[in-house]
Amino acid sequence: MRSCRLRPALGLALLLSAAPAPCGTFTTGAATVSVNTTVSSNCTISATPITFGSYDPIGANSASGIALTAPGTISLTCLKGSSPTIGLGQGNNFSGTRRLNDASSGDFLAYELYQPSAATPSAACTYSGTIWGTSGTYGTTFTPSATWSASSTFSFNVCGSVPRGQNPSVGTGYQDTVVATVNF
Repeated sequence: MRSCRLRPALGLALLLSAAPAPCGTFTTGAATVSVNTTVSSNCTISATPITFGSYDPIGANSASGIALTAPGTISLTCLKGSSPTIGLGQGNNFSGTRRLNDASSGDFLAYELYQPSAATPSAACTYSGTIWGTSGTYGTTFTPSATWSASSTFSFNVCGSVPRGQNPSVGTGYQDTVVATVNF
């Protein structure tokens, strides 16, 4: 509430003008402003390569030898409250199993990608067990376990294995590409 007292000279000037005097009671209105947003589930994914090194079908990786193994990683950053799963595609050279292809010889080496020993970050590889794939197509999706946070990235091992006792041609370019997908 506001009131005023006019001085005589000002009051006379105001009486002569057509505008009303700025004296009296004023009330102000109020309004509310609604503020809202949504936070949708979100994850980012990245991967490191699996580099097996040299396969020796006469020596170390012969039928009486051992499989050639190597790890890779898939890293996730997901929002708090997320429930991600990770699928790995069959690869570009799939034919009942994943295969590395040497473009120069046209030959293949079978290989497989396995889930780590546990669903927790950095769990060790066992290079056997559950094939990491996409449920319903080939293998099984992986459900990682972590305390998700937009500021934390967690890495999970991808356990690659080239079985022993294969008979490949000489070649330096055996390769494949597998797509990693995070669903959240």
